[in-house]
Amino acid sequence: MIARVLVSLLGLTWRVQARGREHPDGLRRHGRPFVFASWHSHLLPLVWYHRGDATSLLVSAHDDGGYLAGAARAWGYALVRGSSTRGGAGAFRRMLEILRGGGEIAVTPDGPRGPAGVVKPGVVAAAQATGAPIVPVAALSSSSWRLRSWDGLRIPKPFARVRIVYGVPLRVSGEASRSAAAEMLRQRLDAVSELAKC
Repeated sequence: MIARVLVSLLGLTWRVQARGREHPDGLRRHGRPFVFASWHSHLLPLVWYHRGDATSLLVSAHDDGGYLAGAARAWGYALVRGSSTRGGAGAFRRMLEILRGGGEIAVTPDGPRGPAGVVKPGVVAAAQATGAPIVPVAALSSSSWRLRSWDGLRIPKPFARVRIVYGVPLRVSGEASRSAAAEMLRQRLDAVSELAKC
């Protein structure tokens, strides 16, 4: 509760610049399901910026995911609890249901506990199974605190400029190698992260 209030107050001071919004907005206009994918360390300003959107959020079933879950629920997100190490099968089935129903879901493919910057196969498998494209997105700021956690979570400081960059949607064919698709997603996430630097 306290953390959510503090982040909400912080977020009101951030000066957000968004580039590439036409990519997710175009998919929404055409009623297409899709997956937002971002590195775990970029998560906080993205969850704040997209509050109130009709997006489901994949959140770790570990205790550390509980803090984010409370804030995300208060900001209007539908939650899917699970990860590659706990509750993964149920979470994956729920992801497929959401995408096949025409919804959108946000995931951090290097979560819940790393290694940072390494794409795990779940997001690629979901995209293959449903045909939903993956929209890579990054959010960096002109000044931030970094937690001493496995991901180095970034918390933009008061009045920081926050630059959010959405990349071209990645479509993964059913015949594609999952390892090759994961590598392509990693490259695209690194590319939008470079563009998001303030």
